[in-house]
Amino acid sequence: MRCFSKKGFSGTSVRDIADKASVNVSAISYHFKGKQGLLEYAITHYYEAYFVEIEKTLRKNEALSALDKLKELIFAIIQYKYQNHQFSYFIHRELSFDSIFVREIVVTYLAKENHLLSETFLEAMQGKYHVNKRHFLFMQLKGMLMTPFMFHSETQNQMIGSYSTENFVRHYTEVINEWLDFSVRELTVK
Repeated sequence: MRCFSKKGFSGTSVRDIADKASVNVSAISYHFKGKQGLLEYAITHYYEAYFVEIEKTLRKNEALSALDKLKELIFAIIQYKYQNHQFSYFIHRELSFDSIFVREIVVTYLAKENHLLSETFLEAMQGKYHVNKRHFLFMQLKGMLMTPFMFHSETQNQMIGSYSTENFVRHYTEVINEWLDFSVRELTVK
């Protein structure tokens, strides 16, 4: 993940990965059929664990109001992505470059994430706003969930050690929660 995160998929060689992992190049070829197979395995592992967290969070918070359930989901998403920050940075960077290979691998996962998040978001917005405004608000929310992983240097300056990471996640989600509260409370259907 460090190699992919630092150099991107195209800039990382199998030799780089083997050296960093202290393994033989042939071991990567044997177990993963090369760099592409290793990346597919890593992305699958990342997203499968991610969806376990999302679904666990949704089940655990079923009794909460729709808005509070959404807030808990947002916290779980940001926390998971920060716990796996190197790979989160890599995926978001590769998607911003419109890497066809990465996009092909993650398209199903992105659709599932979009479905779960939009379902929870629309439940929280419950009849508020015209459909176009809800769509724009949802785009803004998705942007806030991606932003820390698109601007690696800015977020890295905010964190030193796990205590700062925990604080960053808590403070960042508090700001999103304030935006949600404002959106639900102050804005009206037009």
